[in-house]
Amino acid sequence: MIKIVFLGDVSLTEIINKSESIGFELLHVDQSLHFTYASWEQLQQFIEMIELEFSKLQLNETHGYFIEEGYEAISLKTKIPFTQLALRIKNPTYVKVIQEQLFYSFMQPILACYAEEVYGYEFLLRPSSRLYPFSPADLFNFSQDSGLLLDSQSRINAIRTGAQMLSKGTKHFINFLPSSIYDPTHCLKSTFQAVKEYNVDPEDLVFEVVETERIEDMKHLKSIFTQYQNAGVKVALDDIGSGFATIDVLQDLAPDYAKIDRELIRNCYEDPNKMSLIAKLREVTKEMGTILLAEGIETEEEYIAIKPYVDLVQGYCFGKPLKTPAVLS
Repeated sequence: MIKIVFLGDVSLTEIINKSESIGFELLHVDQSLHFTYASWEQLQQFIEMIELEFSKLQLNETHGYFIEEGYEAISLKTKIPFTQLALRIKNPTYVKVIQEQLFYSFMQPILACYAEEVYGYEFLLRPSSRLYPFSPADLFNFSQDSGLLLDSQSRINAIRTGAQMLSKGTKHFINFLPSSIYDPTHCLKSTFQAVKEYNVDPEDLVFEVVETERIEDMKHLKSIFTQYQNAGVKVALDDIGSGFATIDVLQDLAPDYAKIDRELIRNCYEDPNKMSLIAKLREVTKEMGTILLAEGIETEEEYIAIKPYVDLVQGYCFGKPLKTPAVLS
């Protein structure tokens, strides 16, 4: 059974009449609806009826929860906003992937230009089961919209994988979503506990803002950077040179690492404007003492053009993300 609680003076007569007309078993108590469903498809149909019946404003003031564990992966002990509940009901596969952690941390090599050897690896989320495929970007977006924890799980998974697979001194580049860390002191406790539990040297860790995250709250992002750096780990700013990660933002945040936006790298050897901006980024990061990394390199021509301006490189030209560390020739 699922319970939907409406706040304020909301008429439920219409939704009750519609439900009863198609044979739904519905109980009306005060400003709440108790719906007993015979199948998951029936529950999804009921949720869609509610979305059509009420305005977004009304739904924003509505909460719901499962009274019984009719579907173990989605059963809730506390009520959550209706919008989050609806997303979980509509996407049970994504809920299962997150709650049962049906994913691996794949590793893509990062090379040092000066030595042309592996400097570290970026950890990237990939499905662990062919039965439950997902796009990492879509899964992260879903987790944020539905209120499910994925960001911290993926960080801990990457820390554990790195501890098992990589030797000490090899850098672990691990993504994070600033918006999922509402209180750095509280939210990062599990991350730092994992670092200690798996005996990872904090000096080997680099946490980077993921490419899908818009930098809207600079003060908040600075506080996260400070919390990481106080724990002895490094921080990286992604997509430098793109719309949000400008040179001004780079100078304001002063990260340990800066990753050039892959669109700036693509066919850069054919575009003097791109090469001019890359040279400017080299100049700025050199003055700041920030290590500059070019990602998304796919061809030898791109590597030859970019190599004089950066410290580190990454891309399919050197290796794809793999379950085990790539062996480079």
